[in-house]
Amino acid sequence: MTIRVLLADDQALLRSAFRVLVDSEPDMEVVGEASDGAEAARLAAEQRADVVLMDIRMPGTDGLAATRMISADPSLAHVRVVILTTFEVDDYVVQSLRAGASGFLGKGSEPEELLSAIRVAAGGEALLSPTATKGLIARFLAQQGTDDEERDPARAERLGSLTVREREVLVQVAGGHSNDEIAERLEVSPLTVKTHVNRAMAKLGARDRAQLVVIAYESGLVRPRVE
Repeated sequence: MTIRVLLADDQALLRSAFRVLVDSEPDMEVVGEASDGAEAARLAAEQRADVVLMDIRMPGTDGLAATRMISADPSLAHVRVVILTTFEVDDYVVQSLRAGASGFLGKGSEPEELLSAIRVAAGGEALLSPTATKGLIARFLAQQGTDDEERDPARAERLGSLTVREREVLVQVAGGHSNDEIAERLEVSPLTVKTHVNRAMAKLGARDRAQLVVIAYESGLVRPRVE
């Protein structure tokens, strides 16, 4: 199965470089290019993209707004947005994850990392770099404050719908652990972990694991720590 990739970046040179890299792989192809977020959202639907490599800062409609547009469209529920950023810690990245992006990747990443990210996102795992994403969210939220009154009460209330085991799994997901690692830690099968993760996503209205991490921090289930 060929992974259909959409490139969204206002720099034509970067789009050309990404196109050459992606099209060189036998299991993926570039199906379109966009120079702003509005065009990216439109092309995602028209070209039936599986993964959108989205630059976060573009003129006009930026990557954050475009991510929200894609996430809000039920017909695009299968589309995974991977945010491309120049900065390791960027509040826009966290906002994009909240808006429905599946993860982020630095523009300085190695070619193989980019290709791997596309495959992982297309495969539904969605959280591209668990530890890095968790660390970014933790640092950002730590900067915003950690008092209880600053927690999202709606998020915390929705946690009440989770079973004890689902909450345990959510904590592990927020810790950046894979299903196999969680299975080993909780002494259950990976399939059982996957079932708990899927149920937690459904109950909390999360598109993928990336949003589960955000919810875990925003609700106060997991406390951000700066190392």
